[in-house]
Amino acid sequence: MKRIVLFLVTNLAVMLVLGIAAHLLGLNRFLTANGLNLGALLGFAALMGFGGAIISLLISKPMAKWSTKAQVINGSTDPTHRWIVGAVENFAQKAGIRTPEVAIFDGEPNAFATGAFKNSALVAVSTGLLHTMSREEVEAVIGHEVAHVANGDMVTMTLIQGVMNTFVVFVSRVVGYFVDKVVLRNTNDGPGIGYYVTTIVMDIVLGVLAAIIVAWFSRQREYRADAGAAQLMGRKQPMINALARLGGLDPGELPKSVATMGISSRPSGLMALFSSHPPMEDRIRALQQLQ
Repeated sequence: MKRIVLFLVTNLAVMLVLGIAAHLLGLNRFLTANGLNLGALLGFAALMGFGGAIISLLISKPMAKWSTKAQVINGSTDPTHRWIVGAVENFAQKAGIRTPEVAIFDGEPNAFATGAFKNSALVAVSTGLLHTMSREEVEAVIGHEVAHVANGDMVTMTLIQGVMNTFVVFVSRVVGYFVDKVVLRNTNDGPGIGYYVTTIVMDIVLGVLAAIIVAWFSRQREYRADAGAAQLMGRKQPMINALARLGGLDPGELPKSVATMGISSRPSGLMALFSSHPPMEDRIRALQQLQ
């Protein structure tokens, strides 16, 4: 319940801030007495599309810590903690990035990486992962997450999400204006009911299509992170073993803000189109074919 409330409050706060910014900058005045101002609409769409995505990226690390109750273990004297931090340090050095913060959270077998910048990221593993996998397999999972960070996947996915959001906002309002003024022949200066209804419908339809596109890009990033883990470890078998083991386990649920950077999910049927992760068998096959 706390995660849901936080999600709603965060999104309401983001929309409020962006709405105020659009008003102050005059970017919300794209419907004028002379018609549709495409320049103003594009500015408004970009602000709303990229603004929300970038704000989500900037607060991703503290939000991930809060929502998963992850405990940072850098500097811990616990032997297991020191081994995990050492693995992250080793992979980070090989990848040419600063060592991320390392954390552990209670939950089913899973792991994630998050953060706005390569050199100030967070890598977290679950207690379930540590309890059910061998050390070599856990190291492979850690390598996968470090590869996400080194590849800049958090920023890349934010940019893709921003482009999709901008596209949805822009096109839905253009279509709404066309339906309102051309199809329904609204002659009033302001937008009519046709504009508002069409915009809402198009936001939903285009939002679904955008989610499918973003999910496809996310799945390609998973293949790349798997290959990155194999490269960091010097061989691919540990990552193959880790994926095979994860395929038979319940990966649990990660908060939406970090789900795309997790190690595992279980897509099926039509919902596979919206999954951020490919099926395990496809990931294993891709690694087996890796030269």
